[in-house]
Amino acid sequence: MSTLMRCAGLLFVLFFTPRLESADAAIDDAAAVQVQRLDTALLESMQAGPTLSVVDRYHKLEPTIEQAFDLPLMTSLAVGPDWAGFTPEQQRAAITAFTRLTVASYAHNFRVYGGEKFEIDPDIASRGVDKVVQSHLIRPHDQPVSLIYRMRESGGVWKIIDVYYGSISQLTTRRSDFAGPLASGGAQGLVTHLNSLSDDLMK
Repeated sequence: MSTLMRCAGLLFVLFFTPRLESADAAIDDAAAVQVQRLDTALLESMQAGPTLSVVDRYHKLEPTIEQAFDLPLMTSLAVGPDWAGFTPEQQRAAITAFTRLTVASYAHNFRVYGGEKFEIDPDIASRGVDKVVQSHLIRPHDQPVSLIYRMRESGGVWKIIDVYYGSISQLTTRRSDFAGPLASGGAQGLVTHLNSLSDDLMK
């Protein structure tokens, strides 16, 4: 093969072959870094196990979760059309209650360690203005759990706006759960419902 043909072949490979991101490249992605911080905090919570009470675990996870998630936006999306009818005070109360429920859920669910680890998929997909980051909870004696994070940039920082457990959207689940309390008690009924759920998780 002539030198010219070899050079032409090399240029074709460089410019026309799809590029695959490495795992290291994924961690350089700002959205993936945010998920990695969350994964690290959750793993530390699991590894602490019974040495931490649920209240202690809540306080350790709270700063990371508030940093990783766009909780005000998630609250409004979970409430749906009724959000526009909330007063500013009611919106703030709902955001506070939703934030508490989110942190309490992670403090409750990530409390036992059995050799698990997290792995982030190097393929970071784009969905319009959003990014999709997939993390896998690898369990020694069971099937991996897929956690898919939909991310959106807010104030120059990528934040989680939804979590998919397999194909199930957390926001869709929350909206369905919120419908009853909203219909019967409005904003205050929803806040009461959220705080009741949090209280149960914190026992």
